[in-house]
Amino acid sequence: MKFFVDTAEIDAIAELNDLGMVDGVTTNPSLIKKSGRDILEVTKEICDLVDGPVSAEVTATDADEMIAEGRKLVKIADNIAVKVPLTWDGLKACKTLTSEGHMVNVTLCFSANQALLAAKAGATFISPFIGRLDDIALDGMDLIEDIRTIYDNFGFETEVLAASIRSANHVQDCARVGADVITAPPAVIKALANHPLTDKGLAAFLADIKAANIKIL
Repeated sequence: MKFFVDTAEIDAIAELNDLGMVDGVTTNPSLIKKSGRDILEVTKEICDLVDGPVSAEVTATDADEMIAEGRKLVKIADNIAVKVPLTWDGLKACKTLTSEGHMVNVTLCFSANQALLAAKAGATFISPFIGRLDDIALDGMDLIEDIRTIYDNFGFETEVLAASIRSANHVQDCARVGADVITAPPAVIKALANHPLTDKGLAAFLADIKAANIKIL
């Protein structure tokens, strides 16, 4: 499974990238705005840092304007994936941009039917939002399973990019049911290494080493 990091913080991306934990990046204009820097400048810096796809989101809602923005975004770098919303206009933009050879990430997906439409429109990635479904008492993981089944049934090449990841359990469940990609904040990716028994075992080990006065160097 691929790990995309959901942030615009360059230092956080670089740290995880150095460990081989970054297969791509997802970001949006609001995330970049928080950094106080120019959107295109930050996006270019991220693209130069990582080898994988970098999702850059359009701000328009009209198909023609989305297409125009997408064409501008893909000029930033070869690894740009244009992120469009799962609306009828977004699907039109997806079809046009993918037909021109560009990667497209169709986002804000909340149903298997929507994911089917995105695949038919040629989306590179479909982004179902797990956490937001959980927020309204629906099981976001059921959606991942449904999309996986439908895509496998018909051989769609669109990758399932699980978004709105809130916890390490979300990551584990996505891996179990077959999501191609997860995108998560740096803190969630780092949390995958945590386990109380690891902490307990390390503390016991260090106590033994100290008691025995063992030193390697």
